[in-house]
Amino acid sequence: MRLVLASASPRRRELLADLGLAFEVRPADIDESVRAGESGTTYVERLAREKALAMAAPDELVLAADTTVDLDGDLLGKPVDADDARALMRRLSDSTHHVHTGVAAVTFDPDASSPRVLSTVVTTAVTFAPVPDEWIDWYIDTGEPFDKAGGYGMQGAAAIFVHRIDGSPSNVIGLPLDAVAALVRRAGLDLFDFAR
Repeated sequence: MRLVLASASPRRRELLADLGLAFEVRPADIDESVRAGESGTTYVERLAREKALAMAAPDELVLAADTTVDLDGDLLGKPVDADDARALMRRLSDSTHHVHTGVAAVTFDPDASSPRVLSTVVTTAVTFAPVPDEWIDWYIDTGEPFDKAGGYGMQGAAAIFVHRIDGSPSNVIGLPLDAVAALVRRAGLDLFDFAR
């Protein structure tokens, strides 16, 4: 059986590679629009399931994930430009937001014609210290904000803004590893079955 990561995220790829796992990267191309009235947790779980199912094939364990930053019920996407990044960082400054990651695992049971889908959502509360405007400008100049939900990456330069984390640190990076291992176990496998 092969392990497939249905994500283009370099951070998710690095987290799995750091565990010494052998896997193939096969990103899923799906519509990631938020549906009317959809909560952050429902949104990320739906997308993770859709991504995993889109790449599902026999003799593979397909993992997919989707992450969003939720500030008081407002889902913060990736900034479109420097002004948008600046506005996002000002909103996050001196406040607590929630990072939701939906994770899905898809396998085919040996005698089944349809895939088996397991999924979960992990939420981590992240509190930012007050961030001065000159630090926001510095951070935007690093180029980091533009491919990240909420406009920041905790594993990079934005770590200086993070005052407190309540929950899984790897979830904030984009893949809650403890939840991934538990999901794979629920599928009847062990994550380290895929060790290089």
